[in-house]
Amino acid sequence: ILKLRSLTECRNFFRDLCTPSELDEFAYRWRVAFLLTKKIPYRQIAEKTGVSTTTVGRVARCLKHGHNGYNLILSRQKEENGKL
Repeated sequence: ILKLRSLTECRNFFRDLCTPSELDEFAYRWRVAFLLTKKIPYRQIAEKTGVSTTTVGRVARCLKHGHNGYNLILSRQKEENGKL
């Protein structure tokens, strides 16, 4: 993945690697992570994204006790955009 050089290369790689359902799941989880940083309640996040509250809980657990992957990208995105 570190060999990818552009957004287009990333899109093409992940479209080859993942099924459409897997890509959707990644997108939902990313949206959930973002909404959790806004302190939105789990049930509201589930309603907005269509994922289960269990999925929201899993993402929240990763944000708090995971390997810092979500937090790393969220903080870099915040640095680039000046806000989340």
